[in-house]
Amino acid sequence: MSAPATITGSTTRTGGTTSTGGGTSTGRTTRTASRPWLSRTAVNGALVLATLYMLLPLVWLVTAATKDTGGLLAGNAFSFEDFNLGANLSALAAYGDGVYFRWYLNSLLYAGGGAAVSSLISVAAGYAFDKYHFRGKEKLFGVVLLGVLVPTTALALPMYLLASDVGIVNTYWAVLLPVLVHPFGVYLARVFSAGYIPDEALEAARIDGAGELRTFWSIGMRMIMPGFVTVFLFQFTAIWNNFFLPLVMLSDQRLFPLSLGLYAWNSNAHGEPEFYPLVVTGSLLAVVPLIVAFVSLQRHWKAGLTAGSVK
Repeated sequence: MSAPATITGSTTRTGGTTSTGGGTSTGRTTRTASRPWLSRTAVNGALVLATLYMLLPLVWLVTAATKDTGGLLAGNAFSFEDFNLGANLSALAAYGDGVYFRWYLNSLLYAGGGAAVSSLISVAAGYAFDKYHFRGKEKLFGVVLLGVLVPTTALALPMYLLASDVGIVNTYWAVLLPVLVHPFGVYLARVFSAGYIPDEALEAARIDGAGELRTFWSIGMRMIMPGFVTVFLFQFTAIWNNFFLPLVMLSDQRLFPLSLGLYAWNSNAHGEPEFYPLVVTGSLLAVVPLIVAFVSLQRHWKAGLTAGSVK
């Protein structure tokens, strides 16, 4: 007759046969020990190094903006000695009768207005591609996707020739109109529309008598708001950093965005070193709208992540 089973902790003994619990954790520990580069410490260390690598240019920009020309050329940009940020800001505001802040307003107009209208067009187009059925829809959507494959630099010269024929070269419209079309935004908006807008909600709105525009604006637009914010941030960042299109289209310095204006100053700095503090301080201020946009709009992403969690 076999001996009764005795259980002590995680060890089970039955008739002289012993089995030890926790085999899964032991195997997992063994696998981790055989591959130490997968340990939690190694992964966290790699993440810390990546974070430091990404923050290093920003830290340099913050400290370098406090230096005068001599401090920058001396190579001690990472120290806060000889704090000169106030004088740099005053020189930035005074140079060229405040042309820097005119460039700043131009960039806000190009990026803010252009991204808002472009995102609305992209969301409306993506909604239409997802919710409506018409002849040649997929072929037309394929043509839109082909636009993603074409680099913007390859389109700069054709757009300049078209703008020259229309007569809008060296105007605000020469930069605003080309950025209103965003093929990748249309693709993202269609994906978000398929995931966030149920057909039943649209059918209910139509039964209640709402027209198609009212249905899109009151129902679809509210549900797809995380997608709208995503497209807006992508386009805002792209337009804010846009350089080649304004370089081709604009020759009047009063119409320059920040990217083109700071490039012109940096070109002058090779012969006139006093431009270096202006360029560095101006670059620091140029980062602020991007940070504000991402921080202030991230709540829409959080809302979108939990949109389907509660019925």
